[in-house]
Amino acid sequence: MDYSNQKIFWLSTAAVLTTLFTVTTALTAEDDGGNLGFMILIKFLQGAVTAMIPPGLNSITQGIVGSVGMTKQVSMNEMMNHLGTSILVLVGSLIAYAQYPDIGVLFIVSPIACALTVFYLCRIYPEDIDHDAARGLVSEANNEKETTGNGTGTYDAPKTGDSSTVKSEEKIDNKPSFNFFGTSKPDDDEYASPKADSPIVVLRDPKLMLFTAICFLFHTANGCVLPLVMQSLALEGGRAGILLSGCCIILAQLFMVASAKICGQYSIVYGRKLLFLIGLFTVPVRCLILCILISIRDEAGSSLLLNGLILSTQVLDGVGAGVFGTMYILVTSDLSGGTGRFSLTLGITTAAMSIGGTVSGYLGEALAEDLGYKAAFVILGIMACVPAVMYLIFMPETLPSQAPVSNGISAMEKIDEEQESDEPASNYGIMA
Repeated sequence: MDYSNQKIFWLSTAAVLTTLFTVTTALTAEDDGGNLGFMILIKFLQGAVTAMIPPGLNSITQGIVGSVGMTKQVSMNEMMNHLGTSILVLVGSLIAYAQYPDIGVLFIVSPIACALTVFYLCRIYPEDIDHDAARGLVSEANNEKETTGNGTGTYDAPKTGDSSTVKSEEKIDNKPSFNFFGTSKPDDDEYASPKADSPIVVLRDPKLMLFTAICFLFHTANGCVLPLVMQSLALEGGRAGILLSGCCIILAQLFMVASAKICGQYSIVYGRKLLFLIGLFTVPVRCLILCILISIRDEAGSSLLLNGLILSTQVLDGVGAGVFGTMYILVTSDLSGGTGRFSLTLGITTAAMSIGGTVSGYLGEALAEDLGYKAAFVILGIMACVPAVMYLIFMPETLPSQAPVSNGISAMEKIDEEQESDEPASNYGIMA
């Protein structure tokens, strides 16, 4: 995605292939794991294709709005992501509840959602994407060109000497020509155009490596909490179990919508670190509450009230995962600013999350089977404290200086004020 100028095509292709693998799974799965090997192969291929979606979506976003507009737009993207997930899960759960035990028809929601995704991707004009800004080579989109996507807005070029522009000598100086194993001697036209860092230089960034480790450890602890909650509520099986499992996801996703909104509004005012820490520390608190509720249920027996309280802990999942899902994209964008390797950097952090989720899936199930749900939640809660403390002590604030806060008013809020007063947002370099 860093190199390609066909980002819309590749993202659309990934969406279509992911849907095809999902439908193939639904049509070919056999009872009792009769074709388990084939299912594993399908899931492996689907995972590889799906990996293109986060860097594709977010590089297109950054190419349109620039790094200054990322906070607000990533927040909106994540809000729509979680809201869409809630709607699809609700529809799927109701279909499964009505058709139980023949629930295969619920997979029809996947191709419908895919068709709508591709339709709206095709409404993005390729010329609206500044590919240098998309890869993080410059910190904002090419603001000198007029947008043609909807014919209603224009980019305004930042004024000379404006602090929000990053095409300065400081940012351009010492940018290497491409060399996978390191930097090369600067070209003669060094100050004419910035050069991307080599992948090895990116991988040597200690802040990125620290943040990657935090992403891995967070998802190792958090990834299996939701499945364990769903299992604890669905032990009796049947239609009620399916509906309760769907409610777990829907409740969490709805609160993720609110969390994404808050991140977009306040992370540029108070910085990334404070909000990220709130998201990280919700997991230990959630695991503690679950441990207490499971203990009470083991002693007093299952009841509708206790199951409702266990389900309500998904509010904390909505806060934790909602904050993390938005903030990790913004922090990755901050760390990759000026490197020209935004998609590579996002691929690294997303891979760490995926590997952590994979480890978590096995670890959580093993703990629940061998020690019980209560002990599993205790251990996972302790594990979740590690990335939170690491971020608190070692991770610096990453909010770039070109998004200043003055008297409690963020750059994005100033842009909104200018738009409302019909004045161009020339000093902030995003689409009016």
